[in-house]
Amino acid sequence: MFRARLSSRLTLAALRWTTGGGTCHPPCLSTLSNCLIQNQALRRNEGVHSESTVLRRAVCLQGRFNSRQRETGQGGSRSFSLSAASVVNSAPAHVQPYLRLMRLDKPIGTWLLYLPCTWSIALAAEPGSLPDFGMLALFGTGALLMRGAGCTINDMWDKDFDKQVARTASRPIASGEISRMQALVFLGGQLSLALGVLLCLNYYSIALGAASLSLVITYPLMKRITYWPQLMLGLTFNWGTLLGWAAVQGSCDWSVCLPLYFSGVMWTLIYDTIYAHQDKEDDVKVGVKSTALMFQEQTKLWLSGFTVAMMSGLIVAGVNAEQTLPYYVALSAVAVHLGRQIYTVDINKAEDCWKQFSSNRNLGLLLFLGILVGNLLKGSKES
Repeated sequence: MFRARLSSRLTLAALRWTTGGGTCHPPCLSTLSNCLIQNQALRRNEGVHSESTVLRRAVCLQGRFNSRQRETGQGGSRSFSLSAASVVNSAPAHVQPYLRLMRLDKPIGTWLLYLPCTWSIALAAEPGSLPDFGMLALFGTGALLMRGAGCTINDMWDKDFDKQVARTASRPIASGEISRMQALVFLGGQLSLALGVLLCLNYYSIALGAASLSLVITYPLMKRITYWPQLMLGLTFNWGTLLGWAAVQGSCDWSVCLPLYFSGVMWTLIYDTIYAHQDKEDDVKVGVKSTALMFQEQTKLWLSGFTVAMMSGLIVAGVNAEQTLPYYVALSAVAVHLGRQIYTVDINKAEDCWKQFSSNRNLGLLLFLGILVGNLLKGSKES
């Protein structure tokens, strides 16, 4: 008992010191004291005298406090932040698992689903005109909902796999915060709202959008049967290149839409292969497949080939859409971005893979800007 008390006091003293020269905000000190006292009482009741238990729980609580302190600032008042993670963390506790299930705290996936839609909508705009901002907003809402639905389906399929992978073990379904039945009900809500968005479009677009649902449902299964699940993801994530044009023009101009769709699929193969390198060791252990495992040390060579294919498709789409100089300037910048991304990425370092993967949002925005300005200049030339 003496050892347990001494351990608790030493732990509390250490935590006081970590908060800055022995000065700790009263709420923090009170909470930590209560935590240690409760642990002492628990050990007395259960006859457990583990020093490490106190230390782990106290340090865990201190980590939570430090996180909260960073959000609120040193003065204790909550600082204003619009980051996705802070929005999720400020939501009611019972809502947070559902927001994390739809990856609202990690919006990069929503961007990568949304950006191909913006390319298509901008290309379909009348010469000299800006893209339809109402349509962009509608597709943005749809991308948020469908990405959330896709993540929910993925986590329902992969519950057992996610438990065995360090990066995904804390996901709400894998960790037990949300049951599969609760996730199914939540999925129904997301798909119902997404259907409402789809019904705002023309009949051609409604049929085209509904056809993508089979891809959304089956994609998570591909990692079990093929080393090319990233290809399936590309076919799914870039459906908006077809849907965006159809929503604006009433049907697809396949001479523009198909090469644009092909380029989007190549782009997904690039960024998602980089992403997959984060989990390659765990993937081998649990028995799932990916292009990262198939390409291994030849990854950069494959990614270079995908880049050439992507740029070729974008050039064909631009020519068929009668795009102007700003579009091709943007394509040059995109090629440089991809080249630098592939050359500098360290595929054996998870942090760098995530950094390079996330940079693709800027690449997509750059291409959208090139399409927008190119279309405006196209209108002035025709005038």
